Amino acid sequence: MNISESLERLNSLLPLKARQDGLEPALKELHRNILRSFAATGRPLSRAQIAEQTGVDGVDDALMQLADNDLVVLSDDKQEVTGAYPFTVEERKHRVNVNGQDVYAMCALDALSVAPMCQASTRILSQCHVTDTPVEIQMNAAKVLLAQPEDVHVGIRWQSTSGCAAKNLCMEMVYLKDAMTAQAWQQQDSENISIYALDEAVDFGAAFFNPLLAA
Repeated sequence: MNISESLERLNSLLPLKARQDGLEPALKELHRNILRSFAATGRPLSRAQIAEQTGVDGVDDALMQLADNDLVVLSDDKQEVTGAYPFTVEERKHRVNVNGQDVYAMCALDALSVAPMCQASTRILSQCHVTDTPVEIQMNAAKVLLAQPEDVHVGIRWQSTSGCAAKNLCMEMVYLKDAMTAQAWQQQDSENISIYALDEAVDFGAAFFNPLLAA
């Protein structure tokens, strides 16, 4: 599956940009500000910060609209933002240092997308889904500066989001330490698994996420 086909498939499952564009302008800007906050501080906007944009009485409605569109993930009590693709405060395998702040990414593809989306330098620390081999990737915008192992690949097991991609689809978007490991993992479910070399995955992630913060 090439990048264009992959992008079409992911947008059919999780159409973030289309959903963002369907919001009222103020709510669209709130979503963008939540993403900017994650990149700048490692945290989403707080309720108090959201209230500055929505008014105190508008916070809950704004959060629910964003969550209903699966643009953000909320805490169990629905009071706080805990994630906004590609970022999450939930501890996951994929840690990203961006602008001097540590934050987690929802999945392997999301981690690769932070640098190009935010036009920033990042350092990703993760591990191979199959072997637990440590993975380190350093990026500046869309350029990979370092990858260890050098032949690291990204794998995606395609599946329905069931209303919240963070809880299912994202769990099966992973790093694989080399082409051989990736091929073996793909053979487990060849009809539903796609494999990408690192440069392909970076291009894919950038094409999916960059529009969310594009002017």
